[in-house]
Amino acid sequence: MRLALKLAYLGTEYYGYQIQPGVPTIEGKILKALRDLGAVKNPSKARYSAAGRTDRGVHALCQVIAFDTDAPDASMPRALNSQLERIWAYAWAQVEADFNARKSAIERGYRYMLWGKGLDIAKIKDAVSIFPGTHDFRNFVNIEKGKSTICDVRSVSVREQDGWIYIDIAANRFLWHMVRKIATALKLIGKGERDKEWLGKMLDTTLSESLPPLDSHGLILKEVRYPDVKWNVDTYARNRALEELHELFINHEITSKMLEEIESGMQ
Repeated sequence: MRLALKLAYLGTEYYGYQIQPGVPTIEGKILKALRDLGAVKNPSKARYSAAGRTDRGVHALCQVIAFDTDAPDASMPRALNSQLERIWAYAWAQVEADFNARKSAIERGYRYMLWGKGLDIAKIKDAVSIFPGTHDFRNFVNIEKGKSTICDVRSVSVREQDGWIYIDIAANRFLWHMVRKIATALKLIGKGERDKEWLGKMLDTTLSESLPPLDSHGLILKEVRYPDVKWNVDTYARNRALEELHELFINHEITSKMLEEIESGMQ
């Protein structure tokens, strides 16, 4: 049978999603766990696929993988999670034989979060209105040989909460560093160093300017959509994941409070 799994992870301690020799990657940990459990012996023969290849430090709420298996019980989220750290499978679906986690996706959604101090949120909200539609994003990506830079952006929204700015972008596909470079452009506009007219010229490629991507730790893969896939939530796996996330949140909150103590003591 062919299975798809939905996973979340913190990318901070990994060298990106895609397997690389000599360094810990999310894909490397997942494939090892599947082999150790007897769910997948050979990823190639199992026609393993993943929805996306997130960079080093990027997080995910909805990474999706798919593979053929003769051991469905060993492939369930609760089994997989017993072998993983800071990677949580929490839903599964039986999919058609031709399902491919990357090629079958019809839409992906990312969120970028950045500190909003000193940024004009109204200017950023106004600027993002030009993104929806089909455009050439060559000024907003690291161009890879043989890959088209045309993407169809379905929606972009911006909101502010507790001093943070949340940028949500949905598109049919994303290219290397695309969201992080868009975030760079919006930050420049929010700081008053660029304007909407400049952004329009960058988007219609009448202007070319190199943009550095913002930090990877502010980016999360939020959603991957497929037609006719019915997800089954593994309640035990999800609840255990939520417990672990709560503990991580407390630990990070303690660190945050300690940083506040140090900062206030130095002033």
